[in-house]
Amino acid sequence: MKDARPCSIADTLALVGEKYSLLVLREVSLGATRFDQLVRNIGAPRDVLTARLKRLVDAGVLKKVEYSDRPKRYEYRQTQAGLELEPVLHTLMAWGDRHLQKGGFRPMVLEHTCGHELVPQVVCRECGEVVEHGHVTAHPQTPGWTATGPVAA
Repeated sequence: MKDARPCSIADTLALVGEKYSLLVLREVSLGATRFDQLVRNIGAPRDVLTARLKRLVDAGVLKKVEYSDRPKRYEYRQTQAGLELEPVLHTLMAWGDRHLQKGGFRPMVLEHTCGHELVPQVVCRECGEVVEHGHVTAHPQTPGWTATGPVAA
């Protein structure tokens, strides 16, 4: 049996797909950067949260910044890699609002700097067209793989 498809989605989920990791990124993007704030806002056990923060720092998604030296305390800030995950969070939130919330309730609304509600969309960088199902064609770059699976032996 061949190995699973080489995939950047799988690699990304290996990092941010662990329970609470995306919630850490949500909180830091909203400005809750200190450990006690993260524990309170996420509801994660302290030891699990510590492990998630270490993994995100080690991967270069977050950085630790000292804010007190007596006692030593740190806050967590997004690196460029962390900032680049914000659109993923926005898109997940919008999907959850549409498909999981009842009666039109939304726990949070994001406002863009233009003053209007943010409605995230994936658009083509070149033409600006909104990307919908059927608008893309996959071109696997890994030898031995097609868009639908491994090449038959």
